Amino acid sequence: MKPQLTRRHLLGGLAAWGAAAAWPLQAATPAAAHTIAARFGQLPAAPQRVFAAGPPAGVLVAALAPQQLMGWPMQLSDVARSYLGPQLRALPHLGRLSGRGSTMPLEALLALQPSLVLDAGTADATYVSATERLARQTGLPCVLVQGSLPDHARQLREVGALLGVVARGEVLAQYADAMAALVAQVVGSLPMAQRPRVYLGRSANGLETGLAGSINVEVIEFAGGRNVAAAAGRGGLTRVSMEQMLAWDPEVILTQEPAFAELLRRDPLWRGISAVRSGRIHLAPMLPFGWLDGPPSVNRLIGVRWLLEKLHPGHAALRGLPPLAQAVREFYALFYGAQLSDAQVQNLLGIAR
Repeated sequence: MKPQLTRRHLLGGLAAWGAAAAWPLQAATPAAAHTIAARFGQLPAAPQRVFAAGPPAGVLVAALAPQQLMGWPMQLSDVARSYLGPQLRALPHLGRLSGRGSTMPLEALLALQPSLVLDAGTADATYVSATERLARQTGLPCVLVQGSLPDHARQLREVGALLGVVARGEVLAQYADAMAALVAQVVGSLPMAQRPRVYLGRSANGLETGLAGSINVEVIEFAGGRNVAAAAGRGGLTRVSMEQMLAWDPEVILTQEPAFAELLRRDPLWRGISAVRSGRIHLAPMLPFGWLDGPPSVNRLIGVRWLLEKLHPGHAALRGLPPLAQAVREFYALFYGAQLSDAQVQNLLGIAR
């Protein structure tokens, strides 16, 4: 049987490939100056068949150019699809090249004949090299986009231009700008000492979280919280112990895992934590995508609005805003093309407690 080539294999082979970059680099720009960190190959003016290499890119392209997205890199349940507009709801699951567990063999990718492969998220040297390798291996145009929360407005404008949907990119970018302005109003008025200590618990037992600098927990500091796990250093996701939790003693616990939220309410081991004693445990929705993470893409913008209210209840900058239910309706219509029913909105708000 012919071996399958995936991005994991490509990453593993980078050392052998070395720095002999004979591949013609069309353009590569520093991530600090542009959100498009690297591009390789000859890009069409308006690519009509875009393959999203991972979930962050999938959500980004879905919001900007749903008609150009070939399919989803991740599995979506029927319930999750019901929170998408008809065009996005009908897209097939294709598989992913990046993130945990590559599932798209390169032979299958070539058979799909995409006009562009787009990846988004972390844009360090490893991923830039892997993107170049993918372009060399397949002959397909490949682009890697930086995807941090503060960059979403620029990201939407720049990727919108890349996909030939400048006006659409501008509309979505203005939404991101407005959210960043609200964040600046709230967070800018709070000295560091007045910002709550926050823990984001992932997995069913909640003992997975993100270190300082992790894209998975950046929403905490963006919304004016202090990530208690930053005390353990910088990096990506990590496992922590109950002893660490007791020492950190967060004032707020966030999660997207219903099982963990339930565990917090019944397990005596957690009762010594300030957040549990005060009831500041908040479960964020995951439909169709996470409000805090999963994936770390533009889906988090509605989560920022929700999180500001949870972290800073009663703040003057939040008074007078439209109700959260209205904000949810507007976001889902604008980014996902979905007209939510009253029951769907109530379901989301029931989860977002």
